[in-house]
Amino acid sequence: MKAAVIEKQGGLEGLVYRDWPDPVAGAGELVVRVHACGLNHLDIFVRRGMPGFPVPLPFISGGDIAGEVAEIGDGVSGFALGDRVLINPSTPKGMLGEQLPGGMAQKVAVPADHAIMIPDAVSYREAACLPVAYGTAQRMLVSRGKLQSGETILVLGASGGVGNACVQIARNLGATVIAAAGDADKLERLRELGADHLINYKEQDFSAETWRITGKRGVDVAVNFTGGDSWAPSLRCLRKNGRLLTCGATAGFDPKTDIRYIWVRELNILGSDGWSTEDIRIMLDGVRRGSIKPVISKVLPLEQAREAEALIEDRSVFGKVILEP
Repeated sequence: MKAAVIEKQGGLEGLVYRDWPDPVAGAGELVVRVHACGLNHLDIFVRRGMPGFPVPLPFISGGDIAGEVAEIGDGVSGFALGDRVLINPSTPKGMLGEQLPGGMAQKVAVPADHAIMIPDAVSYREAACLPVAYGTAQRMLVSRGKLQSGETILVLGASGGVGNACVQIARNLGATVIAAAGDADKLERLRELGADHLINYKEQDFSAETWRITGKRGVDVAVNFTGGDSWAPSLRCLRKNGRLLTCGATAGFDPKTDIRYIWVRELNILGSDGWSTEDIRIMLDGVRRGSIKPVISKVLPLEQAREAEALIEDRSVFGKVILEP
């Protein structure tokens, strides 16, 4: 089969489209013929290399995998050849595309108990948007953040996959949504997704603007998965007893902070890591019903994996980038 293989960590030149041995379904496994693989910042981190997190090279990344069952291993029941499935990449043996070979390939072996049937009304492309970004957002806002109808939420980095999902999930829960992004066109698209208020953080101080929008009350919940210079201003956006939610640090994991706001306003800082199979099922059902609309920025063939990752690195996309083998 063909695959986009990380030959060496670092720049895009280390990602090579080439032949790779076909996977074989072991006991309890399926081999899935990949129809769509959604990319995430995680794929960039795996290719670049992360301190203290060795990746066995050569390696295939890609955790958001949608395809059809091509082979069924011993001991597997409930699946037939040709079934349309979406994979929960977070397995007991490690994360697909991070610790185990992922979906930037024509085929991939996966644990059968992590395969979820795709409803007929949901396309492979739509399904491949969901596990990492939308599953993360569902867990962060609902399971960890306990976002309620009538509350106000600020979503930083709202133009990416997780941000798009947060805007839609918050809207569906009945919250007032303030979406922040750095591009006017992207902000208008966020309005279409259901954002009530928009902030261009390149032109406005998002903390001061949030304070103005809320009538100097502050938001109930702020989502910050960038870290870096945006961390301390996020604390200032929150009302007393507000919740700051984080699931990552794409702009830096060791930011300057201001603990005065934490104690004076009795703030709650909540981390969220990963998702469950049930979170993914909820998102799939939302797509089926039309309440969740995965935003796809670009669809490229697998042989253009370098170009796809460059789009994410340049932050020139709104929503998800999909590779199709």
